[in-house]
Amino acid sequence: FAAQRHVLTYMEDAVSQLLENREDISQYGIARFFTEYFNSVRQGTHILFREFSFVQATPHNRASFLRTFWRCFRTVGKNGGKFSGMNLLAAQEYHCLLQLLCPDFPMELTQKAARIVLMDDAMDCLMSFSDFLFAFQIQFYYSEFLESVAAIYQDLLAGKSPNTVIVPTSSSGQHRQRQPSNDCNPLDGVEASLFYQCLESLCDRSKYSCPSAALLKEILSSVQRLTFYEFLMALAKHQGINRALGALPDKGDLFLDPAMDQEIEKLVAQVSGLSLSAPAGSSGDAANLPVRSMPRISSPWKPLHHRRKMDAESEGSNEETDSSEN
Repeated sequence: FAAQRHVLTYMEDAVSQLLENREDISQYGIARFFTEYFNSVRQGTHILFREFSFVQATPHNRASFLRTFWRCFRTVGKNGGKFSGMNLLAAQEYHCLLQLLCPDFPMELTQKAARIVLMDDAMDCLMSFSDFLFAFQIQFYYSEFLESVAAIYQDLLAGKSPNTVIVPTSSSGQHRQRQPSNDCNPLDGVEASLFYQCLESLCDRSKYSCPSAALLKEILSSVQRLTFYEFLMALAKHQGINRALGALPDKGDLFLDPAMDQEIEKLVAQVSGLSLSAPAGSSGDAANLPVRSMPRISSPWKPLHHRRKMDAESEGSNEETDSSEN
């Protein structure tokens, strides 16, 4: 159970955070730190602003990042509260959004996700939020699996039989650059039944996350031949795979998040109340501002360090104000 849930990964990260912030944590206790840390893991907020190596470290981290990205930026796909294809962004712009949550998120993964959507189109073409999000989900969550699939596809495209195709068991990607032979047309793709035989073997042997063999069979049994990117697009659009991952809602509910909408409405109402209740010239008078206790979202990412830094800056600001008055 511990290995399946990657408990050791989180324990190591928690201890690392504990040692890095031990002076701050000693003020309120180790037990409270571990409680807050694992609450944030359970809630999925533990991946916020973390390095990419941690974000991709476990399936739960990947699913949490996907869910967070959707919840933060789902309004990109909305226009006046209605579904719209008018709000389109390029791959570089989507990458900037990803970097707001993970500063060192690699551009390569964003480009691979965009290529699933655009296929043969230019990489600077615009994409809708929903198209990019579901393609990104497949590319990010199943990254190692797709590298192995690419190697298998190239072997089949080169004319090898399923019995001679080498099914990779790691994500080294050493076969990805293999070129197809001159006597086969890449546009024709590969035979779906042979492709499924190889993928079924891959799923049985792979140590990385991969879709269930039943869902792969459902996709590949509906066509006779397909190209690699047609396969990736089929994965991205398949409702069963999306539900199996459990990170994103169905496409029809993609722009619905009642809990988040309620919080946004409360914040908007609060800001509107502040602007209406505060008389002119009294913006600096804290007594005129309504106080609202915000729910605390636990995050293990150096919480006390930043709190102490903000307190220090606040004290410095007060000293400057006092000196100017004198």
